[in-house]
Amino acid sequence: MKGNFFISQEEKERLFHTQLVKYGVKFEKAAKVAKILASGESEESWTEEERQLVTETCEEWLKAHKRHKQLVSLFQYIKR
Repeated sequence: MKGNFFISQEEKERLFHTQLVKYGVKFEKAAKVAKILASGESEESWTEEERQLVTETCEEWLKAHKRHKQLVSLFQYIKR
């Protein structure tokens, strides 16, 4: 069953920001990227600087997220 619910732009920003910071993105950088991602604007309307910032930050987040998943898997394996 799909749930239909509204999430405000401010809440989207908080969610993006929390996830970015959780995986090591610096607070201010995460705030800028979260604002861009939550804006609802298409990528085509972003400036080149915004595109570069979002791409760089998301790559940083993805690298840390993958590392975290590997560590959790390793810990679970060792715990057995």
